[in-house]
Amino acid sequence: MKSETLWRLFVAAICCALLGSAQAAGDPKAGQFKFDTCKGCHAIPGYTNVYPTYHVPRLGGQHAEYIIAALNEYKAGNRQHPTMTANAFDLTDQDMADIAAYVAAVKPAEEKNPITGDVESGQKKAQTCAACHGPDGNGPAPNFPRLAGQHEDYLIKSLQDYKSGKRKNAIMNGMAAPLSATDITNLSAYFASQPKGLAAVHD
Repeated sequence: MKSETLWRLFVAAICCALLGSAQAAGDPKAGQFKFDTCKGCHAIPGYTNVYPTYHVPRLGGQHAEYIIAALNEYKAGNRQHPTMTANAFDLTDQDMADIAAYVAAVKPAEEKNPITGDVESGQKKAQTCAACHGPDGNGPAPNFPRLAGQHEDYLIKSLQDYKSGKRKNAIMNGMAAPLSATDITNLSAYFASQPKGLAAVHD
């Protein structure tokens, strides 16, 4: 009887886990509707943040798991941006999963970014980033963001914030700490220059 009870508890736990996974799965169609409030920034190619000035990040083709993690970071206040904090504040877990599923399904971009840094030097420096982000910024690990094709100035801003501690992540704070301003520019140039990368989100 004891073993039967344990078995039932085990089966119940598996069912709950599967149910939780099913509830957490994102619906791209629902996400397209929920993404409507994000279009004013993320669906306009070349759109920039007002101050400080840098391009709003491309989200199309980004890992869904990373989008969810980023939204939770804004919601928790671990990332600082007034507009993003306000938009993420009342999102449910299902909302985040739906938006992430829609964004992740966008096809890679073909357009080239304007580049100011030294791509060759950035490629050499990027060897330390490959374990998480892949050698070309298109790494398959879902919890780490794709970097290929992202705007150079956005990547620069992100690395500067990790270096200063304004943006908090134990791994990235440690990786960015020893980088010089030139290192940051060149790394950003390399990843921004990679083909078949992130795209602006279009209907």
